[in-house]
Amino acid sequence: MLSSMLKEHQCKQQERKEEIEKQKTEASDSVVELTHHMVDHLNDGVAQAYLNQRKLDAETKQLHANVTQFSKQANQWLTVMQSLNKSVKELGDVENWSKSIENDLRLVSSALEYVYKVGPQSKS
Repeated sequence: MLSSMLKEHQCKQQERKEEIEKQKTEASDSVVELTHHMVDHLNDGVAQAYLNQRKLDAETKQLHANVTQFSKQANQWLTVMQSLNKSVKELGDVENWSKSIENDLRLVSSALEYVYKVGPQSKS
C-alpha cells in the first residue's frame, strides 16, 4: 500500500511538473506573441515617422531647387532692369544733346536771318 501511494504521489508530481511545464511554455509563447505585437505596433509609428522624414527631405530638396531657380531668375530680371535703366539714362542724354543741338541751330538760324535782313540795308 505504501508503495502504491508512493507511485501515486510520484505520478501526481509528474503530472504537476508536466502541467507546470505546459503552463510555462504557454506563458513564454504568450510573452513572445505579446512582444511581437508590441514591437509591430511601435514599428508602425517608427515606419510612419521614417516615411514622413523621407517626404520632408524630398520636399526640402525640391524647395531648395525652386529657390535656386527663383534666385537665378531674379538676378536675370535685375540685369535686365539695370540695362533698361542705363538705356533710359542714355536716352535722356541723347535728348539733352538733341536739345542743345537744336538750340545751337536756332541760334545760327537767327544769326543768318539777322545777317540776311541787316545785310541789304547796310549796302545801301
